[in-house]
Amino acid sequence: MTGQGPLRIAIISYYLPSTSKQGIGYQVHELATELTRRGHDVTVLSDCPPVDGAVYGHRHVRMTGSLRTFRFALALRKVDLSGYDVLHAWGDDYWLWRRRVPRHVRTLAGSCFEEARTIRGLKEKTRMVLLGLSEVLASVVADHTVVISPETRRWYPWVRDVLPCGTDVRRFAPDPSRHADHPVVLFVGYWHGRKRGAELARQFQETVLPKHPDAELWMVARDVPDDPGPGVRALGRLSDDELVAAFQEAWVFCLPSDYEGFGIPYVEAMASGAPVVATPNPGALYVTDGGRTAVVTPLEDVGTALAELLADDHRREVLAGAALERVREFTLESVVDRYEALYRGTV
Repeated sequence: MTGQGPLRIAIISYYLPSTSKQGIGYQVHELATELTRRGHDVTVLSDCPPVDGAVYGHRHVRMTGSLRTFRFALALRKVDLSGYDVLHAWGDDYWLWRRRVPRHVRTLAGSCFEEARTIRGLKEKTRMVLLGLSEVLASVVADHTVVISPETRRWYPWVRDVLPCGTDVRRFAPDPSRHADHPVVLFVGYWHGRKRGAELARQFQETVLPKHPDAELWMVARDVPDDPGPGVRALGRLSDDELVAAFQEAWVFCLPSDYEGFGIPYVEAMASGAPVVATPNPGALYVTDGGRTAVVTPLEDVGTALAELLADDHRREVLAGAALERVREFTLESVVDRYEALYRGTV
C-alpha cells in the first residue's frame, strides 16, 4: 500500500492500560496515540474498556467467563474490518486467515513458548504452549510479522524483522531536581509471579537495608501485601505523570523478572536516568545491550548488586550515561516511523 495520506488502522489488543497491567496494553496505547497524532484514523479493538483521555477510537469486544483470551480471538472473526486499510494485531488474530484488509501486520511481543519454560503450574504451562502455537499460526496468517527482540526469533526463525517497543523520551527524561535525597530502589511489576517482586523485597530487606538503613524500595504494583516489611513502600497504580516522577526520583531501577520479551520499564528507567539492575532474561539482555548499559546478575545475587550500586556514585553515573545513549534505539518516534513503512508496504 503506497502513498503518503492518512490510513485507517485497526489495532487488535486484548489488553489496554484502562484495566490491565500487561505491558502490551501500554505499548498499544502509546502506538495508537502517536499514530493518531500523525493524522491516521486509529481504532483499538480490545476486551478492556477505553483508556481515559485516549485520542484514538475504541471498539469494546467484551468477554466474560473462562478462556476469555481464546474466545476473544474467535469473536474477532465476526467483526467487519473491511473499512480499514491496515490491521495491526498484537495478539489474537490467528483465526483471521481470510484476507480482510489490504495489509495485515502482526507483532509477536515475546514468545509464549519461552514463557512456558519459566512459568509455574501445569495449567499455566499448558495455556502458554497453546498460546505459543497460536503465535506460530498468526505469523503465517499475517502479511508481515515482526518480533520485539532478537531472542524471540529463536522460536520463530522464519520471522526476519526485529521491531522493538518504543518509549516516549519526551516524557521519560532525567530531571536531577527530582532525585531523592536518600537511596531509592524502584520496582514496576507484580509482587507475585514472574516479575519476582516478593523475592526482590526479601533480598532488599536481608541484604540492602543492613548496608543502607535509610534506603527504600518503592513498588509500583497493585498486589503488594498490606504489610510488605521494613523499607518497602507500596505505591499501587500510578498515573502517567506519577510514574515519570518515580523513575526520576529513583537511584536505581530493578526488575528481576524470570522472563521479559522486551521489558518496557527497563527503557523507561534508562531514559529517565535511573541505572538498571536486572536478571538475564531475553528482554533485559536486548534492551541493555547484553548488559553493557546495566547490571545484569542472577536472581540470587540481586540484593548484593543493589547494595553495591547504591554505594557507588560513579558507577551509577557511568551506567546512566551509557543507558541514555542506548535508549535512542527505542524512541517511540523511530518505532512508529518503521510501523508506518510496514503499513504502506515500503519495507
